[in-house]
Amino acid sequence: MKKSTIDSAEVAKFSQLAAQWWNANGPLKTLHDINPARMNFIEKFINVKEQRVLDVGCGGGILSEGLAALGADVTGLDVEEEAIHAACAHAQESGLDIDYLCMPIEEYDQAPFAVITCMEMLEHVTEPQLVIKHCARLLKQDGYLFLSTINRTFAAYLGAVIAAEYVLELLPRQTHDYKKFIKPSELAAMVREAGMETVGIAGMSYNPLTRTASLQDSVSINYLFACRKL
Repeated sequence: MKKSTIDSAEVAKFSQLAAQWWNANGPLKTLHDINPARMNFIEKFINVKEQRVLDVGCGGGILSEGLAALGADVTGLDVEEEAIHAACAHAQESGLDIDYLCMPIEEYDQAPFAVITCMEMLEHVTEPQLVIKHCARLLKQDGYLFLSTINRTFAAYLGAVIAAEYVLELLPRQTHDYKKFIKPSELAAMVREAGMETVGIAGMSYNPLTRTASLQDSVSINYLFACRKL
């Protein structure tokens, strides 16, 4: 039996939000707000048009739809069934052809992909290093893996937990568990162990007043990795 990456408590938590995935002013609004910055980071490294792309932990399909709109051939994976239903329904409304599947990455084997994305997901699983190894398994030689997560720093605890969840109420309370945050050095080690190299790192800042995100040098809170399979 393959080792599972699923955290049942995290799945249950996001299941309660399934109907809100495409409410741009709802509890998941920050995912809509940061999507342009995530797309900008990806486009710095590769043109996804006509590329086969796998979005791991796709949720309701916010990033998947952005990639498909650029002409990518997108497959989205998530373990939360209601999120996949929401993703399928919205893709149909948007006129986008995206293949959504409800399954964990360890059970998926339709490789290879030119690009794999795993955004805002690693801090919600039991074994992030195992997720990265499976991403590498599904990636073609010289393919790109894009990751984003939250640094385990005091600034991140204040910004991503206290401020975002309790003061500004940008996210539902208990969205994040500080103990699951990942330092860039730890993520870089996971990437190396999976047979990939890190080719780019950027921090991401968020302005709650303008509801916009931008890339920056500081990785003290949110950050993104670009990795290439050797």
